[in-house]
Amino acid sequence: PKFVMHILPPYSPNLNPIERLWKVMNELSRNNLVFKTFNEFREKVRSFFIDTWDVISDDFRTRINDNFQTLKPVI
Repeated sequence: PKFVMHILPPYSPNLNPIERLWKVMNELSRNNLVFKTFNEFREKVRSFFIDTWDVISDDFRTRINDNFQTLKPVI
């Protein structure tokens, strides 16, 4: 089949690739910063994707493409 359904717990940030992206973005662009305006915040996020992404994309791919182990149900 073209699609394989994986049932995940309702909230499992370690298994959700977008959560990993947000974590990296937070670490590199807004960690321990306070923005006075929304525009400052938006510019920082924009610069992450425009300036920083090319530099970290290979490292990030390895972080989101971990080989997850699939466990058999106990019950």
